[in-house]
Amino acid sequence: MTRRLLLSYLSLTLLVLLCLEVPFGYVYARGEMSRFTGNGQQAAGMLAEVLEEKVERRVAADVPEVVASFARRTGSHVIVVDDKGRLLTDSRNDMATGTDLSAQPDIATALANGSRSRTRQDPALGEDVFLATVPGASGSTVRCVVRASFPLTAVTSKVHDAWLALAAVGLGVLAAVALIALALARWITGPVRALEHATTQLADGTLKDLPATDLGPPELRRLASSFVRTATRLQHLLKAQHAFASEASHQLKTPLTALRLRLENFEPYLDPRAQPSLDEAVGEVERLSRMVHGLLALARLENAATTAEATDLDSFVADRAAVWTAFAGEHYVDIVVAGPRIGRVWTIPGALDQIIDNLLSNALRVSPPDTTITLATAWASGVPGTVELHVIDQGPGMTEDQRRRAFDRFWRANDADHEGTGLGLPIVRQLARASGGEVTLRTAPGGGLDAVVRLRTADTHRAAHPRRPRPTMRARQGAVPPVPTERPYAVSDWQQ
Repeated sequence: MTRRLLLSYLSLTLLVLLCLEVPFGYVYARGEMSRFTGNGQQAAGMLAEVLEEKVERRVAADVPEVVASFARRTGSHVIVVDDKGRLLTDSRNDMATGTDLSAQPDIATALANGSRSRTRQDPALGEDVFLATVPGASGSTVRCVVRASFPLTAVTSKVHDAWLALAAVGLGVLAAVALIALALARWITGPVRALEHATTQLADGTLKDLPATDLGPPELRRLASSFVRTATRLQHLLKAQHAFASEASHQLKTPLTALRLRLENFEPYLDPRAQPSLDEAVGEVERLSRMVHGLLALARLENAATTAEATDLDSFVADRAAVWTAFAGEHYVDIVVAGPRIGRVWTIPGALDQIIDNLLSNALRVSPPDTTITLATAWASGVPGTVELHVIDQGPGMTEDQRRRAFDRFWRANDADHEGTGLGLPIVRQLARASGGEVTLRTAPGGGLDAVVRLRTADTHRAAHPRRPRPTMRARQGAVPPVPTERPYAVSDWQQ
């Protein structure tokens, strides 16, 4: 903005200078040339009068001396002819006395008692000269003709010096205007730069440098004051909400745990016929606990700002697949890892494992026995610098309307089990967007659901390798813990 203001000031000043100096320079040059030619015409006329008088008095022998003196004083070239057009004298002695010049146009005009002047190139000097040809006459009787050539070097040098002076003045004015404009532009844009810096900090969640409210034009001062009030209030609200989320997490955890323990303590004293109801109550308490954790995780994700960092996608995919293989084996489901090696992608700290865990948990919940969950990586077609992470199951899949609503909080399909909270996919979307990516749901080619997470690659020069499947990981024996239907998330997990 500073450069644009400076350029606008300089452009306007340059336009004004051109409108003033160029016409002035042309007027000055025309005036100098007119004055020079007028003086030359007058000097030639005066010399012709003097020589006409000498010719009339029969003292033509004095003509060469008078002409030579005039030529020395004026730096001109003078030739004089008699009334017949024969050369009387030449100040340069380039032509012999008596040479007939009556046929030359300007001499013929002067012999007819007329005057003629023009500018031409002098071959001897190699420069332009002003040529004035005037008759020396008494009344209508012409006794001699004088042709005087005055070099234009002096007047052109004077005009050139004037143009240089105008250019120097213009440059000086531009330099002064540039300094003043730079100071003015910096004074105007200083508050804008401070506001830009403050908004960047506010977007990152760490506003430390509040913009000054007493600098710059009045409009920017008022804008800075409004921004400071807004940012201060926003920070206060965010801190209050963050404190509420932290306190709620602690305060709700204890009562829910106590409620579950009390319900389980009823078990020895209950009639066997009431056991199913007790199991359902304990399950609902567990589901409520997971829901509280999910809501708090979403609140913290929405209110906290974290800078994305480069994360090795391949190692996270392999690690999470190895962890979930045991859970999948308990349900007789295979996990297959496929795709090219991607390298690093941009994600907020701790987001990638949570994204994979949520998607694998959802896929495992709907996968029938003896089916396969594919965890695949791929380069996004038509989108440079973007990679895709696919989690493909062979379950019942979703309709188009269900896929559209799947990211709504607490939404679950009508035929879904009641263990989920409806917060897993919203958490995945929030984590993906916080990392600069996006998540979509598609119908898998062979049936089932394909959850696609798009992320920005951090290795811009890495070339895409052809896709190749990786070994199937299977674990169907041994005691394993029950499959988690929802992982509890906390901001501390992904901020570390």
